[in-house]
Amino acid sequence: MLRPPIITLTTDFGAAGHYVGTMKGVILGIAPQARVVDISHEIRPFQIAEGAYVIAQACRFFPPKTIHVVVVDPGVGSARRPILAEIDGQYFVAPDNGVLSMVLEQPLATRAAPKQRSDRAATRGSGQPAPAIIRHITAERYFLQPVSHTFHGRDVFSPVAGHMAGGVPPGRFGKRIADYARLDFFHPTRTGKRFWTGLVLHIDRFGNLITNFHAGEFPDLPTRPFELNIGLRKLTRLVSSFTAAQPGEIVTIIGSSGYIEVVANQASAAKLLGCETGSPAELVLY
Repeated sequence: MLRPPIITLTTDFGAAGHYVGTMKGVILGIAPQARVVDISHEIRPFQIAEGAYVIAQACRFFPPKTIHVVVVDPGVGSARRPILAEIDGQYFVAPDNGVLSMVLEQPLATRAAPKQRSDRAATRGSGQPAPAIIRHITAERYFLQPVSHTFHGRDVFSPVAGHMAGGVPPGRFGKRIADYARLDFFHPTRTGKRFWTGLVLHIDRFGNLITNFHAGEFPDLPTRPFELNIGLRKLTRLVSSFTAAQPGEIVTIIGSSGYIEVVANQASAAKLLGCETGSPAELVLY
């Protein structure tokens, strides 16, 4: 049996208004056979970097040909372009503002479990993922008309995803481009021989602070002295589990995404430190 198309939604719209429900209605009105999956609607408003982190963590666990709609779009109604990206067998419909930067940085097939790799990636002789294909969405016949200046999630991104789920090939939505936006917020900056400056990418509902210091870039962190300076605190302890810390104690841990997190056992590190998404952090290795 043919598997119904999957469309995911990631937005900063929250759950209180009609926006998410309206997007789902548009999609299902065009492609009633689609399965719509919510990744998150709690991205902090206008936080492109946080949206980029969340979609990058989730998308690699979806099957090939999944269509991901990502709407964190502070530039809605401006000259910023809507884009359609094909990245290692999955599709992304989003504003051209850098929200796909982390997905573009590391191909999905190299991050997913072998059983989830696309056939296309598995059959290439080199074993390397195909280059990303990015298109500027210009085919207005697939938009809802008239297109508003404030809700492209409804009028542009959702209908494009719905028509893709209904079988419209990517090439019909627009021409390929090479000058799409790519941001580098998820790489810390080296500011000295032993110093790196980074930031908080995301705060989860438990108040854990996910920084942009990836453990893969600092493989000897568990075995050498360090300081992580954040929110006027100097942290020097890396634990392997939350319960290794005392209740309320603020420590660091390597999270499931591979990034260094600042956490408090059974408490919110964000509240205790007064930090928000985008707050600065400094790592010092000795």
